[in-house]
Amino acid sequence: MSTISPFGGFGLGLRKPHYPDFLAGGVPVDLLEVISENYMVAGGKPLRILEELRADFPVILHGVSMSVGSADGLDPVYLARLKKLADRIEPLWMSDHLCWTRTSAHNSHDLLPLPLTEEALAVVCANIDHAQDTLGRAMLIENPSSYLTFPEDEMAEWEFLAEISRRTGCYLLLDVNNIVVSAHNHGFSAQDYLAGIPADRVRQIHLAGNTPGEIAIDTHDQPVPDAVWRLYAQAVATLGPVATMIERDGNIPPLAELLGELDQARALTLSHNAVAA
Repeated sequence: MSTISPFGGFGLGLRKPHYPDFLAGGVPVDLLEVISENYMVAGGKPLRILEELRADFPVILHGVSMSVGSADGLDPVYLARLKKLADRIEPLWMSDHLCWTRTSAHNSHDLLPLPLTEEALAVVCANIDHAQDTLGRAMLIENPSSYLTFPEDEMAEWEFLAEISRRTGCYLLLDVNNIVVSAHNHGFSAQDYLAGIPADRVRQIHLAGNTPGEIAIDTHDQPVPDAVWRLYAQAVATLGPVATMIERDGNIPPLAELLGELDQARALTLSHNAVAA
């Protein structure tokens, strides 16, 4: 299986309202991330735009429907379409979530939780092995936001992810916002989560906003909150060079606002590097 070298750039999730800004050129980002499923088509304007931007930026294909937790295995039609897109775009890397989204007959379009058991671990690892073999490249797997736990759970989520990476050779996409949301909802320590993740397997970080409350919700429609920035500062102190992405899926602001958040991420990283030096 191929390896994925560290890449310490800063980027944004590409969203339709910002197509004109990027096509005009001069946007100060190092990479772009796109939702794979939005471009898994034979043609059309979005795919042509992505190909044009790919000439200027490294692109990450970020999936939401692979369903690595499905007991029925992976959908071969989905994998074939994803591979066709990857061969066309030649992404920096590809990622998806630790979750399940479908049964054999229905796709929920939600990132549904898994029991953290040895049985589920075997299913997930078999599916990731299948995906990586089919795609011909290593993947990144992202930690989800979580709103419930299972009485059958046998390990912490960070232990589950560490074991997935060890068994399959995949890498990790660390969503700092999701850690903050899940830590709040379940009462565990976000610092314990960071400490339990194998730092040498992390290649990317996601930053996003959430809707606070008794149960915090990962909505991606708010600016990055202070709690996420604080945990991000701790993460960059331990992970070394990793790509950092700002995600925004609702209440999408002008591009300048997101670039301001990206500058904040750069500043935190540069501050840590200066102290470390």
